[in-house]
Amino acid sequence: MQQPGAVRWPQGKRGCMALAFDLDGPTGDAMLNGSLWSTPEYFTFGAYGPYRALGRLLDLLRAFELPATFFVPAWVVEQWPQQCQAIIEQGHEVAYHGYRHESFWAISPDEQRAVMAKSAEIFHNILGITACGFRTPSGDWHAETPQILRDAGVIYSSSMRGDDRPYSIPVAGHTPLVEIPGKWEMDDYASLAYTRQPDFPKGGDRIASYAHTRDNWQREFDGAMDEGLCLTTLFHPKISGQPGRILLLEQLFEHMTARDDVWFARCDAVAQWYLQEQQHD
Repeated sequence: MQQPGAVRWPQGKRGCMALAFDLDGPTGDAMLNGSLWSTPEYFTFGAYGPYRALGRLLDLLRAFELPATFFVPAWVVEQWPQQCQAIIEQGHEVAYHGYRHESFWAISPDEQRAVMAKSAEIFHNILGITACGFRTPSGDWHAETPQILRDAGVIYSSSMRGDDRPYSIPVAGHTPLVEIPGKWEMDDYASLAYTRQPDFPKGGDRIASYAHTRDNWQREFDGAMDEGLCLTTLFHPKISGQPGRILLLEQLFEHMTARDDVWFARCDAVAQWYLQEQQHD
């Protein structure tokens, strides 16, 4: 167990920041139940992410020389192959996020295996990569999911909430699955996604102050780095990649990169490092 303040990250850094984005496009419940195809509003809201917002976000990451991981449903890769290829060409990681953003806790093990196999085939054929990471689309999974992921060649997930450091999940017949836990506090949906239905609180503004949102994120970052922990994000290009929000991210990145004691890494690098460290424990 790491003690607060202890240095254990690569390059002698105090804390680890693994920026991650969910490039969902229009996948999700509306696509799974078919209602998406009679709701153009939903489709265009989702498609804005890969079609328009992603490029703006990639430009910002390049300006700050920050690495990132993008969890992408394979259906999005099929529809926007050039945009997804650009993620890889700019040095970022593309990892699994279902085919159409399925809830892994709600589908059978055989269906989960089929989603993973189909996703792997699409990633290989269109992007030319073999992904090693996974984030469950629904934030939860089936009891057999860790075994299914390791059988599919996945070495890490960023799905659960059990710690603020990477930890291992034992899987029979394999090295453990590395979990890089997220936090709802670092999900841009919690503060910046506008939803008319349900209208709760009634008449209330569903979008938080940008200044307060940035302050919350910066405090989460500062606290995690001061204690030598690992922090990742659950940001979405269609939410954070809009013009006003990209300025918010720019200010956040300025705050993050002002410190010289942080290891900025893709999730796959964090997982590989964790597995290497575990061998010496």
